[in-house]
Amino acid sequence: MAVNRLFIANRGEIALRIVRAAQGLNTQTVVGISDADRGSAAARLADRALVLGPGPAAKSYLDPRLVVHAAKAAGCDALHPGYGFLSERSILPRLCAEHGIAFVGPEPDMIDALGDKLQARAMAKAAGVPLVPGSEEIASAADARREGDRIGYPVLLKASAGGGGRGMVIANNANEVEAGFHKASAEALAAFNDGRLFMERFVPEARHVEVQLMGDGTGKVVHFGERDCSVQRRYQKLVEEAPCTAMPDRVRKQLHEAAVALAASVHYRNAGTAEFLYDVAREEVYFIEVNARIQVEHPVSEMITGFDLVQEQIRIAGGSALSVAQDDVRVTGHAIECRINAEDVGKGFIPVPGRITGWQVPTGEGIRLDSHMSEGAMIPPFYDSMIGKLIVHGSDRADAVAKLTEALDAFKVEGVPTTIDLHRRIVRHPDFIENRIHTRWLEQTLLASPE
Repeated sequence: MAVNRLFIANRGEIALRIVRAAQGLNTQTVVGISDADRGSAAARLADRALVLGPGPAAKSYLDPRLVVHAAKAAGCDALHPGYGFLSERSILPRLCAEHGIAFVGPEPDMIDALGDKLQARAMAKAAGVPLVPGSEEIASAADARREGDRIGYPVLLKASAGGGGRGMVIANNANEVEAGFHKASAEALAAFNDGRLFMERFVPEARHVEVQLMGDGTGKVVHFGERDCSVQRRYQKLVEEAPCTAMPDRVRKQLHEAAVALAASVHYRNAGTAEFLYDVAREEVYFIEVNARIQVEHPVSEMITGFDLVQEQIRIAGGSALSVAQDDVRVTGHAIECRINAEDVGKGFIPVPGRITGWQVPTGEGIRLDSHMSEGAMIPPFYDSMIGKLIVHGSDRADAVAKLTEALDAFKVEGVPTTIDLHRRIVRHPDFIENRIHTRWLEQTLLASPE
């Protein structure tokens, strides 16, 4: 049964991306918007736009009952949450099920299980997936000290319910791990209303690699290659690329097999991403977590494989089997994505809302821009600061880096500060060009040095 009318419970570039994917399937679209997004690109392109509430997300995009009520009132038979907002809150698919609306994503119980990192580690262990050496739940600072001594320093304290770097503290010795326990648990409790922690061995120069997965809920899972997301600031990704050219094929095969085994063992449905640390020195991969949704960086996987992942999501939600087999997936060339944010880098990456007065974008073969912005568009103060994603595809990594350098030079935005200049610095740095990066490289090397 195909999806006839799709409700899009999101905003910005991902809402626009979903509208376009649905149109390619001849699916009608209704986008739920806040009052601040009345004139948005997604609202203009969709068949219909419904105002959920005022600008603040808590009164619009983050109200699950309001969102599902709007979808039901609009006669939608499916709902796509995009990423962020309610995408990994199990209450949304539960409410969808109560109202006969197909949820474009995993089952609610799966979202809950994978959203708890301790449960996710247990599921990965049961599937035979390699884990970062670590602990079970840590109940006290004294426990943290004992586990730190057992694992060996440095260690990373992590919130079981965490994400985005919150509730994460690095400890280099026993004294730091005790202090770090109190800090991390307090952060986790404040951010997630869940102060539970566990511990992992900290790998100082690791790569962050992840595997794009798609499952049909029956145990059949297909991967679309891996992505390298090692250019990060405070655990937030800035640049993503595919494939990970720093990884030997032997390790790459192990990575893909581990990710598919985990998703297949739990009969995962729809799009998901299994995230791993790659210890370059040891040439070993360790499971971190599963993101039970479409990722911001999914376009790089699309560029190297040629598949529309959002359309595949919609098909599966409509009851179709996977339209692609693993043998159909072929990786061609190299793709890199830069997240373009309206932020003042010189002032600690502070978000800067405002009106875009100039918008000149790069074009050409192998260049893709996923953005909801245009000249005259307003960036509201209520939401994430990302205004677009610049993606390039080249014949190999060197070609992609050269193409990205030219595209960034051609990208002009006026009216608000952006991270474009930072990305220009990144792609010109010898370490990036020669692929000598790791998850702490941006903060330790590029941002630590004068321009």
